[in-house]
Amino acid sequence: MQKIELNSLTIEELEEYIYNIGEQKYRGEQLFTFIHKNQGRNIENISVFSKGLRDKLEKVSKINQLKIFKRFDSKVDNTKKYLFLLEDNNIIEGVAMEYKHGLTACISTQVGCRMDCSFCASTKEGLIRSLTPAEMVSQIYMMEEDLNDKISNIVLMGSGEPLDNYENVIKFLNIIHHEKGHNTSYRNITLSTCGLVPKIYSLADEEMPITLSISLHSPFDEDRRKIMPIGNKYSIDEIMEACRYYNNKTNRRITIEYTLIEGVNDRIADLNELVKILRGISCHVNLIPLNPIKEFSQGRPSRINIERFEKSLAKAGIPVTIRREMGGDINASCGQLRRRYTDERY
Repeated sequence: MQKIELNSLTIEELEEYIYNIGEQKYRGEQLFTFIHKNQGRNIENISVFSKGLRDKLEKVSKINQLKIFKRFDSKVDNTKKYLFLLEDNNIIEGVAMEYKHGLTACISTQVGCRMDCSFCASTKEGLIRSLTPAEMVSQIYMMEEDLNDKISNIVLMGSGEPLDNYENVIKFLNIIHHEKGHNTSYRNITLSTCGLVPKIYSLADEEMPITLSISLHSPFDEDRRKIMPIGNKYSIDEIMEACRYYNNKTNRRITIEYTLIEGVNDRIADLNELVKILRGISCHVNLIPLNPIKEFSQGRPSRINIERFEKSLAKAGIPVTIRREMGGDINASCGQLRRRYTDERY
């Protein structure tokens, strides 16, 4: 019999689960607080439960646990890169980054990815499986325990496409936000997607005011399809319309992720078209100089060209920044470290 994963359940689900095994519902809230506020990992340590209840729970349920397999510390900044070992021996990555506004965690939502973006390392082995809510929250808790610090901001930008694991991600958001648990504000959470249009509408309708980040990377459908196969399914016009819906539904500004690739999307025509398609959308453009991988032959533009692109967008009235590169000496970009390790492992 497969055991119920307690740390994948929302507080309402835990209350119902506890009730269904013959206990009073308030025990579900106690269990939720033990796991997500006190970050308890062993059922036997739930001191507010009788031994009989602990024994009953251990027979039919478990608290899924990750292990920190390796940690890499940047000598450039205080970025920490983690390899986490899952219970099935798969490996995922997480990153802890220090900013003036606090500690930010970048977490994975899947083992691998099936979106097949040509410049991304995390998709080169395809999708192995999606992560459970427990495996997502545990990345946060393990980093906090290791660093002895509270994580105040969360970005779902590690390996995987979050909206391709929609139900589990929504549960994760519900769990990590709840006041009886970690109590992370929705406004301190960012979710990055390559543009699964129907799921963007669904996310807007959830009325969770998180920041939506769109991995655009080209303003032209034909060029975008060459580097992002999802472009064959959803056009840029469809994505922009979904962004407007998200703006109106959540009153939240959208981040446009734009990886600058020399000779591919850094031309004057790209700039002009980008300004055109973003008209009327409340957004901020995050320019990302390409982090080259061996499977993608294109390079990053020169610093001069990157800054020229930034200044031109700003002149057109579009808020823009160049992403600060964190942990460059420890392969902190998603997928690189895990892939290097799994290549060596096998």
